[in-house]
Amino acid sequence: MSDALTPDAVHLGLDLGTQSARAVAVDGTGRVVGAASRPLTGRRDGPRHEQDPAQWWSALSAACREALAGVEAGRVRDVAVDATSGTILLAAPDGTPLTAGLMYDDGRAGDCADRVNAVGAPVWERLGYRSMQPSWALPKLLWLLERDRPPAGARLLHQADLVTWRLAGRQVPSDASHALKTGYDLLAERWPEEELSALGVPAALLPEVVRPGTVVGEVCAEAVAATGIPAGTPIVAGMTDGCAAQIGAGALEPGAWNAVLGTTLVLKGVSPHPVRDPAGVVYCHRGPEGTWLPGGASSSGAGVLTRRFPGADLSALTAEAAATGSKGGMSSTGSTGSTGSAGSMGSAGSAGSMAVTYPLVGDGGERFPFRARQATAFTLGRPAGRAEEFHACLLGVACLERLCFDYLDRLGAPVSGPLHLTGGGTRNRYWSQLRADVLGRRVLLPEQAESAVGMAVLAATASGVALRDAAAAMVRVREELEPDPDRTRRLLPVYLGFVDELARRGWLEEQVAAHAHGKART
Repeated sequence: MSDALTPDAVHLGLDLGTQSARAVAVDGTGRVVGAASRPLTGRRDGPRHEQDPAQWWSALSAACREALAGVEAGRVRDVAVDATSGTILLAAPDGTPLTAGLMYDDGRAGDCADRVNAVGAPVWERLGYRSMQPSWALPKLLWLLERDRPPAGARLLHQADLVTWRLAGRQVPSDASHALKTGYDLLAERWPEEELSALGVPAALLPEVVRPGTVVGEVCAEAVAATGIPAGTPIVAGMTDGCAAQIGAGALEPGAWNAVLGTTLVLKGVSPHPVRDPAGVVYCHRGPEGTWLPGGASSSGAGVLTRRFPGADLSALTAEAAATGSKGGMSSTGSTGSTGSAGSMGSAGSAGSMAVTYPLVGDGGERFPFRARQATAFTLGRPAGRAEEFHACLLGVACLERLCFDYLDRLGAPVSGPLHLTGGGTRNRYWSQLRADVLGRRVLLPEQAESAVGMAVLAATASGVALRDAAAAMVRVREELEPDPDRTRRLLPVYLGFVDELARRGWLEEQVAAHAHGKART
């Protein structure tokens, strides 16, 4: 075993999520020796979603200091950072933010996305996705450039780039994972200069890009006081939060998948080849070891609970919902927020026995497993009370998750390998079991289900150890959940009714709905 994975060595993973900044220190056996988090706040207004970049650094610095408070400096070997995918800002030549951070789901760049797709279509198709969505980084970059002409020497920064700049005391290369949604060509491993020039993006604005796992710098003296990380600690190029969680779950073999349930739902898998999506919903990251990581990020997820049940005792609601869900007898069929009943394929009647909510979090439409800017939340059935309404939200996430896998299967992505569940949603065991039941497949719950652990594992490769070896040593599975076949059969009509309603509203293609029905019969 290399020195990087000796039991005493400590590897630091830093994670910038939607609601918090987190630091986790993990030793060579996978034991967490220090962890801390600080809250992050943002501004939402319709399709707008922004955060203050200065808060990213201050929150993450404070979390680092606390996480490392009991760790001897000589044990810390390396550090890596993940952040939300597609979140960007413009910065001055010295790294001072010039704009707010436009978050991963900010949807104001619709017109710019049309231009991006008209100019760069051949490149995006070659890379395996037909087009870019308004929430992707390149359309948002054009939107920023159209609003204000940046000063000479200004730089585009991905969310993680701001942190690595502060850690190193200078700008260091970005990683290819965060750069994907800015248009970086993962096959040629370069920026598509001709297309970006045609879009009016100055080449000098863009960062240098390297593969994840590359050592890009060292922690500078100025960052030591702020973070507690020893000076000279190697900084390893990270990945986006979804990819980081995938590494942290140990989902690294072809056919393996990781489903991250946080504010939104993110699925990442492993494929020996790029997975190409004619609809442009699924895209592929390039894995650190030559594999491809297909997946997508939904605009739906656990954030629906915060939105619909502010300040509620979620543990108590879960207990009531579990009793409600075991009964299977809800109020009569109906669709809150729709103009008619579900059932373009005839399963709506059976779906009426249990309420289900389409768990859209914001007002910017959906991104995965379908793309629909006009999508809005709805409920099928009429929940009788808060517990049934809560259960409908839990069930809706599970149904959307199954639809994601049916969509991926239709594209030819390998989906039959191990399935790991991570993210804050896994703290609710009933919800995890419900997801296993709706999916009809065994799920694995890692002991430390978070993106920061994935970055600690990736950081551990700084000495040359293979990523799979690092994961094998540092990732632990807490529990395995088997689906209840009877409950799977009982929930299947609810799922198909949910699918049919999405198709009836014109958001989901009929061919995708038909594939979901076909998979349900196998």
